[in-house]
Amino acid sequence: MDLALVRVFVLVMVCVSLMWIPVIQTANSGQLFDYIQSVTSFLAPPITAVFLMAILWPRANEQGAFWGLMGGLLVGLVRMVLEFSFKAPACGQPDGRPALLAQVHYLHFALILLALTCLIIAAVSLATPPIPEEHLYRLTWWSRHSQEPRLDLTAPQVTSGPVTSGPVTSGPVTSDPMTSGPVTSGPVTSWWRRAALRLCGLNAPGSEAAEPEGLELNSLQEAPLWRNVCNINALLLLTINVFLWGYFA
Repeated sequence: MDLALVRVFVLVMVCVSLMWIPVIQTANSGQLFDYIQSVTSFLAPPITAVFLMAILWPRANEQGAFWGLMGGLLVGLVRMVLEFSFKAPACGQPDGRPALLAQVHYLHFALILLALTCLIIAAVSLATPPIPEEHLYRLTWWSRHSQEPRLDLTAPQVTSGPVTSGPVTSGPVTSDPMTSGPVTSGPVTSWWRRAALRLCGLNAPGSEAAEPEGLELNSLQEAPLWRNVCNINALLLLTINVFLWGYFA
C-alpha cells in the first residue's frame, strides 16, 4: 500500500477518535474502561461464536456463520443504541430504563448474545448443505493432526469451452498486434472498488501473486518444549485478562 495513503488513513482515524470523545464522556458516566468493555460485549460475542463454532463443530457452514454473525451483530447494535439513548440514573434515583438495560448487566448480555449467535449458526447450518470433509482437514479442532490433502474451496474452477479454429494456411504466419482480436486481461474492477481495496490493504481480484509450490502446511505438530511454553503463556494471559475484566467491571 502507498505510504501516503496509510498516513491519510491514520489521520482520518485520529480525527474520528477525537470527535468520539463526547460520546465516551456521556456513556457510562465517562468511565473509559466501562465504555470499552460494554461496547466489546455488544459486538465481540458474535465473532467469538463464529470462531468457536467453526473450529469445534465441523457441521457449521458458510451460511450459518454469515447469518449468525449478522443476527448477533444486529442484536448487539440494538443494545448499544439503547445504552447510548438512556442515561444511567444517579445513586438512589429510580431506574426508568428498559428492563434490558436496567436488569441485564453488559457482561451477562455478552453471554446471552454468545448463546443466541451459536443457536442461529446451528439452526442455519443444519438447514443447509454441509461442507465436504475433504475441505476441512486441519481447519477444525478434530482434524488438526490430519495428514490428508485438503481441497481449497476458493480454488478456481477450470472449465473447457468450445474451441473454434480458423482456416489452416501454409507458410509463415505473422500477427499484427494492431489488427489482432480483443485481448482480455482479467476482470475489470471499478475505481471505487479499487480504492476501497487499497484502503483495506487488499489486492484487486486476479492480481494475487501465485504462491510457491511446496509451502502448504500439512501438519500442526510442534516441539513439546515450545508447545508447553505457548500453552502456559496462553493460560497465564487468559487468567490475568479475566481477573482484570471482572475486577474493573
